[in-house]
Formats: sequence, structure tokens, C-alpha cells
Amino acid sequence: MLDPHSFGLFVIAALVLLLIPGPSVLYITTRSIDQGRMAGLVSVFGNALGSGILAVAAAAGLSAILASSDVAFSVMKYLGAAYLMYLGIRRLFSNDDYTPTVVQRKRLSHIFFQGTFVAVLNPKTALFFLAFLPQFVDVSRGYIWEQTLLLGLTLVGLGICTDSIYALLAGTVGNWLKRRGALQRGQRYVSGGIYLALGMVSAFSGYRKH
Repeated sequence: MLDPHSFGLFVIAALVLLLIPGPSVLYITTRSIDQGRMAGLVSVFGNALGSGILAVAAAAGLSAILASSDVAFSVMKYLGAAYLMYLGIRRLFSNDDYTPTVVQRKRLSHIFFQGTFVAVLNPKTALFFLAFLPQFVDVSRGYIWEQTLLLGLTLVGLGICTDSIYALLAGTVGNWLKRRGALQRGQRYVSGGIYLALGMVSAFSGYRKH
């Protein structure tokens, strides 16, 4: 269903993006430091549930767009590439670094559902799904719903793995991750460059024909 080469590139790109500490990672490490590793892991899975909901919504939306016309899907793909480049440019020229997240101690059930709602109600996360996933969908293979859903769930699964690593390591390196300093300043250029490169490659690569 998915081209193995394209899927491999997707996994690599997704891992690179997920491994860059962002607001969600800092929130997870803060939870883990404040209430222990279990709280950090619970927040990871809560966030994953919300992301899974967005993955299903993205698959349904892209399938509906393709059903209307191939041109509409192409427009969606290039708009997504442009959005990724916009994220990269904005991050490169941003003077705002991530700040430590202050959280209150809460029950694990509350932490789980809070993570879910934060992911579902974050419009930037939804836009990212709609921008990132179409770059790896091959229309010529058909099954747009299945391709998009598989990519989305793969992204969620990889996110669970990378976020769980941060949650488990937070006890020893969490305070270092939370500090404002060289990590955050360097991260701006790394993450911005990755977004920009991904968007440019997507915009000029086009669909693969089989």
C-alpha cells in the first residue's frame, strides 16, 4: 500500500522532528520531575490518544479532499509544504525560546485526559498533521484513507517511543532540558532548518509515479 522507500523516509523525518525537544517534551519532562516517571508516562499516552484522534481526522479529511478532485489534493499537498517552510522560517527568525512549564500536582487520570485535550484542541498540532502527512501519500497507489491513517498512527507510535524516553530520563536530565540556555538557542536553528528543508523537498519532489 505504501511505497517502502517513501515510508522509510517518513520514519526518518518523523524521528528527527520528534527528537527535537519542544513544548510538549518540556511539559512531559516537567510532569515527570514533579510527580515521578509514572506521571510523565501517563502524560505521554494522554497526548498520544489526542494525536491519534487527529490522525483519524486527517485521514478522513484528506480522503474527502481527494474524492472531490485530484487537483484539490495537489493543492492541499503544496499548501502543506508551504506551511512547513513557514514554520521553519518563523522558527529561524524567532527570538522566543521555550520556557519552563509550571504545572500543578494532579491525579494521574486528570493528567491523562489533560494531555488528550491539549493535543486535540491544539490547532497547530492539527495543522501539522494536515501539512506533514500528505507529503508522503502516493495518490497513484490509491487507498488514500489507509495510507494517511497508517502514516498518522506511525507518527503517533514513534511519538510515544521518543516522548517516553524523555519521560524516563527526566529524573536525571530533565532539569537540564528545562533550563533556558544553549540548548534552546541552538534548537531554534536545528528545528527551523529541518522544517524548511522538509517543506522545500516536498514542494519540489512531486508525486512518485509507478
